[in-house]
Amino acid sequence: MSYLRGQFHVAVLCGGISSEREVSLGSGKASALALAQTWPTRLIDVKTAAAPLGLRPDRDVVFSTLHGTFGEDGGMQTLLDEAGVIYAGCDAESSALTFDKQRTKSTVAAVGVPTIPGITFAATAAPALDEIVATLGEAVVIKPQCGGSSVGLHLCATAVQIATALTQLTPGEWLAERRVSGREITVGILHGRALPVVEIAPKSGVFDYAAKYTKGLTEYLAPAPLDPAVASLAQAHAEKAFSACGCRDYGRIDFMVTEDGALHFLEINTLPGMKETSLLPMGAQCVGYDFAALVRELMAPARERFLARRDPAVQP
Repeated sequence: MSYLRGQFHVAVLCGGISSEREVSLGSGKASALALAQTWPTRLIDVKTAAAPLGLRPDRDVVFSTLHGTFGEDGGMQTLLDEAGVIYAGCDAESSALTFDKQRTKSTVAAVGVPTIPGITFAATAAPALDEIVATLGEAVVIKPQCGGSSVGLHLCATAVQIATALTQLTPGEWLAERRVSGREITVGILHGRALPVVEIAPKSGVFDYAAKYTKGLTEYLAPAPLDPAVASLAQAHAEKAFSACGCRDYGRIDFMVTEDGALHFLEINTLPGMKETSLLPMGAQCVGYDFAALVRELMAPARERFLARRDPAVQP
């Protein structure tokens, strides 16, 4: 591929200011080590809501592993655009869209991807308990409207639990959804195409922050042991959702699968975890990518954009 031509430098961004800072540090270190096998690479720990100093548009291409606020919400992407620095992954507009779960659901539903009924509200103006139960039932999930679903997650099975959760909400916008029971799966996207499906099987039955980041609490099955028709449909829905939201390069889309094989969209992750044991690399490994090869592929479109800007004869 043409991204092997010429010389440029990779700046890997990690850390950040969100609650997922420690996770991002791990993703950044792993990605920087992998990218350094091919190109001059440096690792930058982002500690404030500002673009790193010293980035050069004529030399540097950014590979961001920032998660959460100021990582996946379009904030850093906007600053890089303003500085003229090319970066891998989704642009500012699609990042901002997919960070908002309700806007994302509306967008993907419009192209036929099945979503879960929900209610959005501000913490200071939460709907009455009776309204939530009448609309969604007593089994609901309450989570922040923006950010990762494993942070600030409230799983409710009764009206009493819903009432308790409503008293514990921090300021901001929230989303209450009907709770769907089933298997959680995820589909990585590389160059706009779906990778094999990975199943997430937390031993507790709930893929919360502890299950996600505590070793041994969750089993991952790659490829997922699904009916081939269900797996193919999940991949098709993932590609459709990715495209509808204007995403580019790579990402990861999560779904629930009920016992009857029905799929329900959960969210799009524009900068998913990037350690060798992370979900996107698991899916890629199923089709022959080791971690270093995968990270080079994730970087490839950004390098093409960099070369095309420097040399218009190079087509991205």
